[in-house]
Amino acid sequence: MRRASFSELVARMPLSFPAFILLGSAAALALWQGVFLATKGPGVTKTIVKTAAVAALVLLGLVAGAPGWIVLGLALGALGDLALSLPGSRAFLAGMAAFAAGHLCYVAAFVGLGAGVPPWPALLGFAALGASTELWLAPRTGALRWPVRGYVVVIVAMALAALGLPEGRGILVFGVLAFVASDLLLALEMFVLDNGPLRAGVKRLLWALYWCGQALIVLGSLPA
Repeated sequence: MRRASFSELVARMPLSFPAFILLGSAAALALWQGVFLATKGPGVTKTIVKTAAVAALVLLGLVAGAPGWIVLGLALGALGDLALSLPGSRAFLAGMAAFAAGHLCYVAAFVGLGAGVPPWPALLGFAALGASTELWLAPRTGALRWPVRGYVVVIVAMALAALGLPEGRGILVFGVLAFVASDLLLALEMFVLDNGPLRAGVKRLLWALYWCGQALIVLGSLPA
């Protein structure tokens, strides 16, 4: 049997060659961030690598034909990463606002992809999850309590919109759930856990869930 040439293999890929290169570049940057930089403090290298790992997904979305709302949500995510890589409460608030706006863009995208009312177990489950933050998270957030509450409402709305998508969007839904899990870990890392090996491990895990979630969202939103 004749072996397929490189050009034939490229033609069979679900992504175009430029999109495949962008995805690979984004994954390499994400790995760099997760392995070498996730547990380090603010710095120029960390800011560049962390932001570029998601910015490359923005370019992937543009090249591969992702919905405009998805591309905009990714761009806001990259902006949020830039802000959260900087020190100070103002940078944190700016990052949280960028991510909240990105979640709303995703909601708009999911509605455009046919999202409806999710199953009632999902409604009850995420309503309980959001309400539970009043017990374990809000009391620890101090002056950030109301911004954090608003962010919880937005991300729960995004998750419910994703769970209301029609069949065939499982990759996208899995990406959203990974994103939600990363935000839960971020809340624990920032407001609950003390410094130590556990917190360092949580930082790496939340980054992996976050970046993989963003990548799956853009890949899962592409035309069939």
